[in-house]
Amino acid sequence: SFEFLIVDEFLRNALGARALKTAFELNMIDQLFASQPCTLEMLRVQANVDSRGLQLLLDLLVAIRVVERSGNDVALTADFMTALQYRDLLELKLDYAFDVAPDFLKLFTTLIRDPGQFMEQSRTFDLFNYGRCYESTIENYKQTVRWMRITTTLTKYEAHACMKHHDFGSYRSMLDIGGNSGEFALQVCRNFSDLSAIVMDLPLVCQIGREHLAREPEVDRIRFLPGDALEAAMPTGFDLVTFKSVLHDWPEDKVARFLGQAFQSLKPE
Repeated sequence: SFEFLIVDEFLRNALGARALKTAFELNMIDQLFASQPCTLEMLRVQANVDSRGLQLLLDLLVAIRVVERSGNDVALTADFMTALQYRDLLELKLDYAFDVAPDFLKLFTTLIRDPGQFMEQSRTFDLFNYGRCYESTIENYKQTVRWMRITTTLTKYEAHACMKHHDFGSYRSMLDIGGNSGEFALQVCRNFSDLSAIVMDLPLVCQIGREHLAREPEVDRIRFLPGDALEAAMPTGFDLVTFKSVLHDWPEDKVARFLGQAFQSLKPE
C-alpha cells in the first residue's frame, strides 16, 4: 500500500536530488527508460552535454542508485524503475524541494531567530497565498494552480494511507472542508461507490477543482461549494466531515471553530 514511499530513497541529499532533477530536465531518464541499456555516446548526443559533465552527472546518479554502469553501458536500477511508477510524486517532490531551497539556504538563521519574520520574507509562504483564491484573474489562477499541483499530487497518495486506516464503507455523504482540488474526495469516492461528497473551499480553488475532476467517472458524485469555512454557513446533514491537510495550518482558536462548525454539519444521532 505504501510502495510509493520508495521515491524518498532518491531524495536523501541535496546534491543527489539536484543530479536527478537535471537528469529529468535533460530527458536522460526518458532516454534510459526507452532504450536500456544506453551507451555513453548515445546519452551524450541525446542530451547535448559536455562529455566531462556527463561523467560527473552519471557519477552522482550512480551514488544515489538511480543508474548502474557496466563499461560504457548505462541502465536504470531496478529500484529506480519501481520509483518511476510514481513519477508524478517524485518530480513533484523534486520541484518543490528546489522551490523552497532558497528560503532554507538564505533565511535559516532568520527562521531560528524569529519565525514570524521568516514567514514575512519567505518565498514559500508567498506561494501558498490564499488571498489570491477569491478573484479569478490570470495571475491569481496561475499562482493557485501552481500550489494546488503540490497539494493534489500529495493527496493522491496520502488518501490511500487514510483509507488503509479508516473504513469509509458505512458513509453515504461527506463534507470535505478545505478539500482543495477534490482529489481526496475523488480517491475516497472511487473506492466507495455509495459515497457522495461536497468539497468546500475558496472560489478560485473550487473553479480549478472542477477542472481537475471534469473527466473523472466520479465527477457526478462530487460537488464543489465555494466559501470561506471560517465565515460562511456550513451545509448540514452529512455522515462524515473531513479536513484533509487543513487543521495543522491554523492556530488553535481557529481549529476549535472549524471543529465546532463541522460538528453542526453532521446528521443528528
